[in-house]
Amino acid sequence: MQKTDLRIDILGTSISISTDEKPEYLDTLLSKYRWAVESVQRLSGLTNPLKVAILTGFLLCDDLEKLKASSGDKKSSLELEQLTSQMILRLDEALGESASETTKDAASGDASIESVEDDPHKTHVADLPADDKPVDPPVDSSLFPIPHSAFFTLQNTVKNYQWGSPEWIPRLLGEENISRIPYAELWMGSHPAGASSVTLPDGTAIPLPQIIERDPETFLGEQTAKQFGKLPFLFKVLAVAKPLSIQAHPNKTQAEKGFQRENERGISLDAPNRNYRDANHKPELIAAMTPLAALCGFRKPSEIINRLSGLCKIIGPADSTLALSVALESLIAALSAVHENPFKAFLSTLFSMGMQAKSTLAPAIKAALPALERELPHYKDEWHLCAYFAALHSGDTGILSPLYLNLVELSPNEALYIPSGVLHAYIHGMGVELMADSDNVLRGGLTSKYIDTGELLKVLTFEEYEPEIITAPKPLLKKFSYPCPATDFTLSLLQSSGDPIAYTAEEASIVLVTEGSAVIQTEEGGEDVTLTRGSSIFVPHGNKTLLFSGTFTAFAASR
Repeated sequence: MQKTDLRIDILGTSISISTDEKPEYLDTLLSKYRWAVESVQRLSGLTNPLKVAILTGFLLCDDLEKLKASSGDKKSSLELEQLTSQMILRLDEALGESASETTKDAASGDASIESVEDDPHKTHVADLPADDKPVDPPVDSSLFPIPHSAFFTLQNTVKNYQWGSPEWIPRLLGEENISRIPYAELWMGSHPAGASSVTLPDGTAIPLPQIIERDPETFLGEQTAKQFGKLPFLFKVLAVAKPLSIQAHPNKTQAEKGFQRENERGISLDAPNRNYRDANHKPELIAAMTPLAALCGFRKPSEIINRLSGLCKIIGPADSTLALSVALESLIAALSAVHENPFKAFLSTLFSMGMQAKSTLAPAIKAALPALERELPHYKDEWHLCAYFAALHSGDTGILSPLYLNLVELSPNEALYIPSGVLHAYIHGMGVELMADSDNVLRGGLTSKYIDTGELLKVLTFEEYEPEIITAPKPLLKKFSYPCPATDFTLSLLQSSGDPIAYTAEEASIVLVTEGSAVIQTEEGGEDVTLTRGSSIFVPHGNKTLLFSGTFTAFAASR
């Protein structure tokens, strides 16, 4: 068989091999390998090419070993061993080097893995998405004719954060997660930090932003194209297995100024200490797929004082808790401030709490829990949440957040709208989240990520906020749009137990099936398409009507 010469240029190193594989296969393999290397480099923060290559190889071997361990029969295990041996022999032949010499060289040296300092901004090996679904590299969409289809199927980006679940999103997508890496978010949209790809009829995958850029008015509609120039929203699935950080998002003016300011300072867009990753605001709406708990908005000052006073009384001014008691009294005094906004005075005092008080906060809360439940049972949920946060984030003032933020519990299909400037945190549960197309987050606690309390205080709205739970009608009349004041997006719930639903895409939209399966028919006829659980489509602007039939639940994001 005729040999094919392949030149590999990765990490500033060039190597040529000769193999009998087909050129088309080699191009695909090289694209996926380059994607793996670039992902490891981006997520690990490493810059040394040798270290990146070593870490990439280690993770690939880790995947192979876990796949081998999960295989139930000896035949499959043997096949994997044979495959590994063949790979080594082919590499040996391609490079013209002796495997025995390579092994000898390795044995004569000190084989070690360099330890990584416990830096919360670094990504450790266990944090890397070794089981990520490969995404094709960017393609020049001008090389491909884009058909004017009624809809396109999407391939979406998974974000792997420690607060995610190794099971929930993989189960939604019908995928195995052999590595048990946490899947935290599934992104659907055109944001550059995790853009979806569109699969064309011939199987070609093209990033959604490239398709929209080809003809914004056709795909978005004239008004949206003129006002935004891109898809104006970002659609996500969140799998909150552990609490997210206490956070807030900037309004449009704050985001524009903050983005420009950090650009002028030369802070890289992917730097851990970056607050503004784009120039957009980020109001958001979350609808529960499972029971979902969250903290959202300031309680009334009197409510906060009652809870803090109760805690202060139970803890007492003992020698071990004296600094903490003084700190709690200072918080109560700040809420009674006459010449300053009480919420701003409270948070400023909280964020400046001394180290001794912070270090005793978690153990004091856990020790006081039985007495708090007994003496102040009407605040039982708050005490339990404080103790839960204390177990996860010792020394973090966010432990007290259930005492000053409202506790919200959503049932499936209920939703919560969170404007820019409102302090909040998701605690537990799974839901779909729709927001303006932004990734700007200012954090204030319950996280090992970068916290900039000074900047957070600049974007917050310092007033009482009572969250409103938006409830879908029961029984659902096929389609329900959650009312909210956002102008960048609308979230709709589609639900059917057999009766067809007519969906008209007056604006560009993304539809995600979360339960059951839906069969789609178009006005033009043609072959029916079945969307199974976890499948999503991009529907261009154009007032086309799609007919969804079957037993299913779906969420639609649109302008």
